[in-house]
Amino acid sequence: MVELLSHHEEQLQAAFLSGPPPLGPDAPPGERLRAFGPAVIRQEHTHRDLYLAAHMDLDRRRTTPSYQLRLAHVRMLLRAVGADCDISLVAHTLLGYLETALVDHLLTRRGMPLERVEDGWRDLVDRYTVRCTGGPA
Repeated sequence: MVELLSHHEEQLQAAFLSGPPPLGPDAPPGERLRAFGPAVIRQEHTHRDLYLAAHMDLDRRRTTPSYQLRLAHVRMLLRAVGADCDISLVAHTLLGYLETALVDHLLTRRGMPLERVEDGWRDLVDRYTVRCTGGPA
């Protein structure tokens, strides 16, 4: 399943590594972090059956190269906004919000609109960045 997703993952990675703002490197780090979650949510929701199947193996979920790249990216953005906290722990916590099974549950079983879940990401990012930096991202 992971192999089937590689093309989609490469597109997402290209968007946050070298794409246009607000996701790409020409935007301020706080804006990039706020844009990252909705990009992941939409990407995984579009291909949710593949992502859900690929993430069935709980032992591999957080050791895949794509997760490690996402983790490194979120850590980098947290450092860039000047977060004075346990960067690794906060990055894992933020990525937990984006887990396919959780997002799928919220959208399909709880009936939440996609925009509400995306707004929840931005709220979570804002709360962590304000708390960890003493000011807005």
